Amino acid sequence: MMVAVTDQIVIRQVTYNDLPALEWEGQYKHFRRLFKHAFQRAREGKAVLWIAELPGEGLIGQIFVQLVTHRRDLADGKARAYIYAFRVRPEHRGEGLGTLLLDTVEKDLRTRGFKRVCLNVGQDNLDARRLYERLGYSVVASEAGIWSYVDHRGRHRQVHEPAWRMEKEIK
Repeated sequence: MMVAVTDQIVIRQVTYNDLPALEWEGQYKHFRRLFKHAFQRAREGKAVLWIAELPGEGLIGQIFVQLVTHRRDLADGKARAYIYAFRVRPEHRGEGLGTLLLDTVEKDLRTRGFKRVCLNVGQDNLDARRLYERLGYSVVASEAGIWSYVDHRGRHRQVHEPAWRMEKEIK
């Protein structure tokens, strides 16, 4: 009998020791400072960072949630939260892990009293948009997707990722 990958997955909140693994063997090392900042926000109660681990393989998915931010239309600390940095390793896509991670986040947000959750999805990321729509998210606006960060070498980086803003009421 075949055991589903999702039956073996451990989903838990990120610890400080997990930060290097979020770089996915160097693929996301340019976000090192962002990961540390997100972890600090989580320690302050302003965010929740989740990872999915597969025994014997390690980190295979992640999803971050801002509970409060300066953009109240994204996360106001009371009723609305914002999902970002949602990744599943390519070899594990289509196995139900994305659904499992989103379900975990939504259940956690409900227990915290949140009523809505939103996210941005790249306008060219049709697979992700289909997943979100299947799970009850609806497009509510377009987003320019212009943002910046300081990379692991201290260089300022400008990003342009046109996106769709999607929202869902969580009951």
